[in-house]
Amino acid sequence: MSGILDGKRILITGVLMESSIAFHTAKVAQEQGAEVILTAFPRPTLTERIAKKLPKPAKVIELDVTNDEHLGRLAGLVKDELGSLDGVVHSIGFAPQDALGGNFLNTPFESVATAMHVSAFSLKSLAMACKPLMADGGSVVGLTFDAQFAWPQYDWMGPAKAALEATSRYLARDLGKDSIRCNLISAGPIGSMAAKSIPGFGELADVWNHRSPLEWNMADPEPAGRGVVALLSDFFPKTTGEIIHVDGGVHMMGA
Repeated sequence: MSGILDGKRILITGVLMESSIAFHTAKVAQEQGAEVILTAFPRPTLTERIAKKLPKPAKVIELDVTNDEHLGRLAGLVKDELGSLDGVVHSIGFAPQDALGGNFLNTPFESVATAMHVSAFSLKSLAMACKPLMADGGSVVGLTFDAQFAWPQYDWMGPAKAALEATSRYLARDLGKDSIRCNLISAGPIGSMAAKSIPGFGELADVWNHRSPLEWNMADPEPAGRGVVALLSDFFPKTTGEIIHVDGGVHMMGA
């Protein structure tokens, strides 16, 4: 039986652990017929080990999205491996420790700037680095954590995600003429490496135990991964600038 990504070539960032949304995106994408290439930073060897757990082999390219040299060589490296791209997955976020965990009022700008560069501006950087490989159009999909609210402990990652969401809309506006869609999946909390780096993450995640209409399992990243794969497919040919929630319904609940 054919899959919804048959014949598509997809670049996926952020595969660091088997528990990550990016890993399950890569897994489901391969199961649905895609050829997948991965990027990693700062430890490509870690991603290479995790990639061995995917259904099929996947090449890993070192990519620091804040490094212009890395970005400049990306298209050539991917072209050598896959020829072209049909989709790109942005699963990248980082904030220094002093920008998290209840330190919002005391975070220095240097740490805020790092969070914004890595977590938001990098969506534009990655999309533009891959754009030459999507001459026939494509789909860029990023991952966010609902930036409508001020979450406990999340601090400057909240404004960074708000910037990511705005960046996605502007990319959708400017890349539409090239038949490139740009959308985001807003996932509920997952017990990934990124989540574990947030001091007091349990307090944030506990919201889902009380407000989620659908039972939410923090140990199951696959629903979010499936959402990403759906947006990479041709089933949303005219959807762009959108944020699809895969959060058990928490986003629409009142007090």
